[in-house]
Amino acid sequence: MNLTHPYLDPDGDKLREECGVFGVIGSTEAAAITALGLHALQHRGQEACGIVSGDGRDFFARRGLGHVAQVFSDQQLLAELPGHMASGHVRYSTTGGQGLRNVQPLHADLARGGFSIAHNGNISNAGQLRRQLVEKGAIFQSSSDTEVIIHLIATSRYPTLLDRFVDALRMVEGAYSLICMTPKRMIACRDPLGIRPLVMGRLGPKDNGAVVFASETVALDVVGATFEREIEPGEVVEVRQDGRMSSHRPFGVHGPRPCIFEHVYFSRPDSLFAGRSVYEARKAIGAQLALECPTDADLVVPVPDSGVPAAIGYSQQSGVPFELGIIRSHYVGRTFIQPSDGARHSGVKRKHNANRALVEGKRIVLIDDSIVRGTTSMKIVEMMRDAGAREVHFRVASPPTAHSCFYGVDTPERSKLLAARMDLEPMREFIKADSLAFISINGLYRAVDGIERDAAAPRFCDACFTGDYPTSLTDLAERTQSEAQLSFDKVA
Repeated sequence: MNLTHPYLDPDGDKLREECGVFGVIGSTEAAAITALGLHALQHRGQEACGIVSGDGRDFFARRGLGHVAQVFSDQQLLAELPGHMASGHVRYSTTGGQGLRNVQPLHADLARGGFSIAHNGNISNAGQLRRQLVEKGAIFQSSSDTEVIIHLIATSRYPTLLDRFVDALRMVEGAYSLICMTPKRMIACRDPLGIRPLVMGRLGPKDNGAVVFASETVALDVVGATFEREIEPGEVVEVRQDGRMSSHRPFGVHGPRPCIFEHVYFSRPDSLFAGRSVYEARKAIGAQLALECPTDADLVVPVPDSGVPAAIGYSQQSGVPFELGIIRSHYVGRTFIQPSDGARHSGVKRKHNANRALVEGKRIVLIDDSIVRGTTSMKIVEMMRDAGAREVHFRVASPPTAHSCFYGVDTPERSKLLAARMDLEPMREFIKADSLAFISINGLYRAVDGIERDAAAPRFCDACFTGDYPTSLTDLAERTQSEAQLSFDKVA
């Protein structure tokens, strides 16, 4: 398994979500709607994308490396995806590595008909399950953990497809939001803790319009669908070809643990997550950060684009003026694909440029969503100093990222996380800021949930900050244990 990390940004120093899923059933334009929905989810995965459609008998697929606009560049390609239902996927690889064979949705012909699956998340016991399946004669066509689910369904002895699907999911650990298709139905499912997001909406009349599923509400907005509700943790929603819908809860009741980083960074600001506007949550995080970590400064400057809402909240709470002291170019490719640190750093300079006339001679508060490796933060501080900033204070709208994520976020190994290797003062020296401060975990909970974190029953998955993993990590048990025992050298 590839255990590198989340929404690692172009510069390789952000948490990076690995994928987004979208599906629609009940529309004669299913493939075109799915392509539009994937455009809205492009921020969740920029490495590859795919669409599988179904006409009630056969599946039709197109997958490719690159952005949605590149892979589905004209109407003729969408015309080759007929049918009344379709599902799609945008990807950044966490498990399985790069390559067309791992691009989703995956589909296969099972004994009871065709089956396709689009998966957001990570199966943390996929390695163990894969070994067991191979020993029984299974032949894998990809190195993706998602294919494990297909083989588990294929080998289940339950009589109905839905029962086989549930039987397969009972054997997996980790996080998943799934959109699956058979020739006659679409199935949407969320893991029992609801770690990864999934929502449902409808195109057209409430009772008989096309049903839409997506990773975020923004995708519903873009295709013109009305948001109805979130898929509940552990819920399996089945929509048949004739429009009949049923909801099943086969995994019992668990305390939900949605990923708190959706509020901090992953989701688009114009989405709703866990019942709240992501934009408003990020402003509240910034305001809480100002209360906890004030400083004397002339300007509040966001690191664009992810730091903007938190910087607005920080400015409004502190009274320090908000200004765009860094201008971002939107025409630079994602620099995490560059092979060397030197190339990554050069990419940072192409992507961000200091607004010299504004920042020269000023005391600046930089607001960013996170620090992962620290390399980008160091370069941005350096850029501010080169532009003549008198002081550069760095404030972070999340607690220190000191632990790896194993739930569908592509995180560096823990030894590469700056907060796992250094205390606060060495981190400040590393990025060369005049001061450095992070919001507290309780402050983050207060901002997004209204109450402090309950250590006995946390409301969110916050393992990347606390090391409190909400599920078993079978494949990683030995590694996790060794990391827990490892005494990281603290830089004095």
